[in-house]
Amino acid sequence: MAHIEFLDETLRDGQQSLWGMRMQAGHALPVASLIDRTGYRVIDLTGSSMFECLIKYCRENPWEGLDLLTAAMPRTKIRAGMRSNASVTFSVTPDSLMDAWMRQLNVHGCRSFWIYDVLFNIDKMHRLAKVAKEFGSEVAGSIMFTLSPVHTDEYYADKADKLSICPDIDTLLLYDTAGVLEKERLKTLLPAIKAKARGKPIEFHSNNLLGQSAKAYLDAIELGVSIIHTAVRPMANGPSVPSVEVMARNVELMGHTHNLDTSLFAPVSAHFEKAGKAAGFLVNQYAEYDVLSIQHQIPGGMVGTMKAQLVQHGMSERLEEVLQETAIVRRELGYPGMATPFSQLVGTLAVLNIVTGKRYSVIPDEVIQYAAQHYGATVAPIEPNVLDKIMSAPRAKEICANPPEQPTLAELHQRFGTSNDDELILRALVPSSEVDKALAAGPVKTSFPMLSSPELDQVQRLMKLANSAVVQVSSPDFKLSLRRFS
Repeated sequence: MAHIEFLDETLRDGQQSLWGMRMQAGHALPVASLIDRTGYRVIDLTGSSMFECLIKYCRENPWEGLDLLTAAMPRTKIRAGMRSNASVTFSVTPDSLMDAWMRQLNVHGCRSFWIYDVLFNIDKMHRLAKVAKEFGSEVAGSIMFTLSPVHTDEYYADKADKLSICPDIDTLLLYDTAGVLEKERLKTLLPAIKAKARGKPIEFHSNNLLGQSAKAYLDAIELGVSIIHTAVRPMANGPSVPSVEVMARNVELMGHTHNLDTSLFAPVSAHFEKAGKAAGFLVNQYAEYDVLSIQHQIPGGMVGTMKAQLVQHGMSERLEEVLQETAIVRRELGYPGMATPFSQLVGTLAVLNIVTGKRYSVIPDEVIQYAAQHYGATVAPIEPNVLDKIMSAPRAKEICANPPEQPTLAELHQRFGTSNDDELILRALVPSSEVDKALAAGPVKTSFPMLSSPELDQVQRLMKLANSAVVQVSSPDFKLSLRRFS
């Protein structure tokens, strides 16, 4: 019997996978205190891509929304994620700006971080972990899993060894973006990682794209994993992670223990089902086992992006061709792990190859940067004929002659015309015109009329009558506390 801890992904991977990162603070605030009281080890909440979407599509200041949500969940550690060398820009981000991003997330209340790098620039991961420790924050060193001939157990054990040796890394996170891990591979992979983990706990995150991740979680627990990532059911499954409802029950049935208050699942799930349907977002998803998914290993959110790109070109019926092309491009590019930014690079190239009808006739700058190893050394060599095509692109000579710069923070302040690190990060992330529109839109919404209910309306009236920001509601079989934010 083992004690299993749960990390909540409702507000981060759940909404990233199903809502396209359009969840605003007001969508979550009505039930934030319930999530906080559920007993999760950590609540995963944010990342740079979500900041970008909130600014560009929701006209919301993400720092303000983050402050509201961290204040609403004081009992639980709040997590943010970051790519080690490309979080604040899609291309390579200067170290000084990455360090500033880490510090500002801590300033705004995040105290847990998962740091990843698909090409495993371990030195950069260690540096950011050290910055997090300036605030006493927890750090998970991420092992981004992908299937390929070169991603062997020995390869991942080596990465676990190099991550766990850092005293600033507290846990190792095995992250399966495509949900392809099955017991046969877990039986050799997890012991190899554990042998190099130096006794540090192992977390497991598996996106349920093939409908088998809940079983993989149980298999992983048998092999020593003690922290699993879940979301409430409306925000779970499909391209998201398994549901907390089924995994809490499975853990109990297997004789293990946990700290979750399962009575709080229902009101939180009911809220997000209503919120998602009202906003036209996906909820209550499922997935079927598709062998093609194992070949291309595209994360769930990327499929939606590809569909949108094909619609723009009047080629929506050619999605199957694009998925098959993605598997080929991934092999030709040396099997990059299919997580940001490389899942986007591979997927975009596949779309371009199909749309133009001539493979590698259009090469995005980021693909040239990848081939020039600006992101780091490739896992396997790029196929020679493909590398020749990339390096023959019109922009290749200029890009190769200008490796990523490393300006100081002071130089970046001067470049973007601000001395405020919060503002600097926003303006480095998206065009300043987009930031200006978001800031001009006014305060962050703390609720949406469409999400009102008689119960929540009554609580709000009680808060006003009592002139109190907190009201506790009790009955023989139900108890909760709600906090007013407006």
